[in-house]
Amino acid sequence: MMPVGGQECVFLGLKKKMTQGNHSTTVTEFILAGLTNKPELQLPLSLFFIGIYMFTVVGNLGMIMLIGLSSHLHTPMYYFLSSLSFTDLCQSTVIIPKMLVNFVVQKNIISYPECMTQLYFFLVFGISECHMLAAMAYDRYVAICNPLLYNVTMSSQVCFWLVVEVYSMGLIGATVHTVCMLRVLFCKADIINHYFCDVLPLLELSCSSTFVNELLVLCFSVFNVLVPTLIILSSYVFIIASILSIRSTEGRTKAFSTCSSHISAVALFFGSVAFMYLQPMSVSSMDQGKVSSVFYTIIVPMLNPVIYSLRNKDVKLALNKFLGKKNNCPVKNSILF
Repeated sequence: MMPVGGQECVFLGLKKKMTQGNHSTTVTEFILAGLTNKPELQLPLSLFFIGIYMFTVVGNLGMIMLIGLSSHLHTPMYYFLSSLSFTDLCQSTVIIPKMLVNFVVQKNIISYPECMTQLYFFLVFGISECHMLAAMAYDRYVAICNPLLYNVTMSSQVCFWLVVEVYSMGLIGATVHTVCMLRVLFCKADIINHYFCDVLPLLELSCSSTFVNELLVLCFSVFNVLVPTLIILSSYVFIIASILSIRSTEGRTKAFSTCSSHISAVALFFGSVAFMYLQPMSVSSMDQGKVSSVFYTIIVPMLNPVIYSLRNKDVKLALNKFLGKKNNCPVKNSILF
């Protein structure tokens, strides 16, 4: 018969082994696989994305400042553009700095809380951009199809509440996704086959049921991708019809030029997002998903200041005034609109 002290030792030993076993099957940190595992590409890619991030920060932050300081840009169109620039700036800051770590360290480790935080803010700004593009399409519809009622329809109060609604959509969607992700158990592996914490790559590591999460991804993708796309398409159907009714060639060209940049950005952004999320997980490839993710998380935020603004005569005029090239036209400080 075993002594009491010996029984206690056996019990404590078994308890210790069980505790260690539980810790060994619970993931407390992840490793981001990154874009590539080829060493010869690490330095070129790191320099490439550092340049992109610097261009993105300067372009979007400069656009926000320029619109805020130039009184003749205090219109609904540029109000939405400044909000879009803020969204792009935040989205890039959430993704790129952590991604750059992957190029200089052997293992890009991210803790579980940091991963969930990155996922949350990525979803906030990603969903917000979808609805912001829809709001901008509606603004162009009103400007071209109902120009006489534009100032009334797109008043400062209406624009303000549209932006509030856009970010509310982002906050609600991100909160639902993140809360459901917190209920998922990760014990299969700790390597995320992506360069940031995204929904689908994380679900691949789950050792518990992901049916609710997959259903939410599908439902929210339909709402946050298809619904804004339908709003944008319907807006441009009416816009094109109005443009075709304009008799003068100059008037058609001017009307179309105000929409061409928006159409390009919408096609690039929603095309890459739809490729990533609007397909079953069983047929989705994370390697292909990385490429499409680069477009809507890195390339589009960099290009938006160019395709929306630098081709715009009003922005060029404001930039000339801001740089002091036309000192006889001072810029007044005032609130938007």
